[in-house]
Amino acid sequence: MLETSGRLLRLLSLLQSRRDWTAADLATRLDVTTRTIRKDVERLRALGYPVDARPGVAGGYRLGSGGSLPPLLLDEDEVVAVVVGLRTAAGGSVAGIEEISVRALTKVQQMLPPRLRHRAAAFREYALPVPGVGPAIDPGVLTTIAGSCRDHERLRFDYRAHDGTESRRDVEPYRLVHDRRRWYLFAWDTDRTDWRTFRADRITPRTPGGPRFPPRELPPDDEIAARVTRGVGAAPWHYRARVVVHADADYVRQRIPVPVDVRPIGPGRCEFTPGSDDPRMLAHYLGLLDADFTVVDGPELIDALAQLAARYRRAIEPDQGRPRSEP
Repeated sequence: MLETSGRLLRLLSLLQSRRDWTAADLATRLDVTTRTIRKDVERLRALGYPVDARPGVAGGYRLGSGGSLPPLLLDEDEVVAVVVGLRTAAGGSVAGIEEISVRALTKVQQMLPPRLRHRAAAFREYALPVPGVGPAIDPGVLTTIAGSCRDHERLRFDYRAHDGTESRRDVEPYRLVHDRRRWYLFAWDTDRTDWRTFRADRITPRTPGGPRFPPRELPPDDEIAARVTRGVGAAPWHYRARVVVHADADYVRQRIPVPVDVRPIGPGRCEFTPGSDDPRMLAHYLGLLDADFTVVDGPELIDALAQLAARYRRAIEPDQGRPRSEP
């Protein structure tokens, strides 16, 4: 009986790990016969777990929706990862999920054995989240996108571009990428026949979704992440400027939070064209380079720097009628 119960839990874990399984694959994983798999599936159904079956040679099993929530089989590192993820989500950029994450975190921590509770408490006590500014996204949009990625189903949506223009897109979704408090979809655009990156908070999914598609050969994960990051750096900002920095190009690349094209133009000098929707924000970022620079082109940035310089100058001027203290 114990062996059967343990096998049922392992079967549930496999059914959770991907959408479709053949009976032969499950039998191989569990080292049993396909007849045993059929019996175990009937036991799961009797316990309230909806396991759908597909007939035929290519048939198999799929864990359906509804019914009882299957137990999750997690090792120690996975448990800590869940706690860390919920703790991070409590202050994250997904709209309305903060309070839910706190409630889920409380329930998970109550079930942890003392050893794991101690490890999770260390993160909770010593990790200080830094509030950031970023768009909030509907969690339903994220789950819709993630489900389409998992099930290899075409995704149809209305998309609002950086300049506010609206368009209807039809893509093959593959990856959700999180970068600097924003979510991005990496997908194959069927109309443009090329890989594209979309801001998830600008996506409004359309129903019904598209048909299933055969997966394409994906670039490696690190290349996908690099493409998304490069796309963020090359976004069509409202304001751009050409700036010469009096420092080595490698130094400037290390100081800039996103990859940009920094071109050496001589010993100890380089040039790049940063952008932003707010020239004042761009002025602040350039100040963080901790290097002298010259604005070659960008009147909005020049005005913003002049205002910032005047504010800093006022900050160090002595009050009227009070002598300035000696250093």
